[in-house]
Amino acid sequence: MITKDMYVADIIMMDRGVVPVFMEHGLHCIGCAISSAETVEMACMVHGIDCDTLLADLNQYFGATETEGQKA
Repeated sequence: MITKDMYVADIIMMDRGVVPVFMEHGLHCIGCAISSAETVEMACMVHGIDCDTLLADLNQYFGATETEGQKA
């Protein structure tokens, strides 16, 4: 489960396929050095993004990915 206190870079390292989810929410600085020291909550505050919506989409992505992996 992805939480607001997780670092953006750590989430991306879990699965690089999640990058479009961040991009769709307006987090376009995925590769910047700050992402390694910025939590999801901090990134949302800085960029004016609804944290709950982003978290829901991130968790939906990882839930769908895990479900697909179990089917294989």
